[in-house]
Amino acid sequence: MNTEAYLEGILKQFKYYKSLGEKTMDQLPGQKLFWQYNNESNSIAIIVKHLWGNMKSRWTDFLTSDGEKEWRERDAEFEDDIKAKEELMLKWEEGWQCLFEALESINSTNFDQPVYIRNIEHSITEAINRQLAHYAYHIGQIVFIGKMIKNEEWQSLSIPKGKSASYNKERFSTPKHKAHYTDKLMDDGSKP
Repeated sequence: MNTEAYLEGILKQFKYYKSLGEKTMDQLPGQKLFWQYNNESNSIAIIVKHLWGNMKSRWTDFLTSDGEKEWRERDAEFEDDIKAKEELMLKWEEGWQCLFEALESINSTNFDQPVYIRNIEHSITEAINRQLAHYAYHIGQIVFIGKMIKNEEWQSLSIPKGKSASYNKERFSTPKHKAHYTDKLMDDGSKP
């Protein structure tokens, strides 16, 4: 495996999901981030708080300590106690920053060492892929809640309904080339 290529690609994936969450939250008035469908459902704020707790636990000392930290209070992540968008966004950024710093610490000299999550050994790729899937799952929930709230006013974050043919026409109008599908998204804000 090409370690550098894997890490570059996975970093782009994480940034892509971070941008989907942010583009969703940007479409919503602040108070709607705390809306819950019912008492058993999570608001966007609760999901963000859970992502923050998970990221801080999994990525702090990623290479040297278990990903489930003794100081983590997972059950508290689901308590509805954040009331201001500013506090919520600080947690959002803190969690992602922890993740990105951990990814920067991985290189070809330490890529083959095992890491542990709840005492279970993972390869670095297994641990990273586990977290990518977990975060994509929750970002999907954030987007879905945002779409429910915005209804007809929702601004699509991917190919809008009814626009697949024109999107594909544009994509196939260029020669085959090597790129990551998120490159265009990250460069100019357009759809992947």
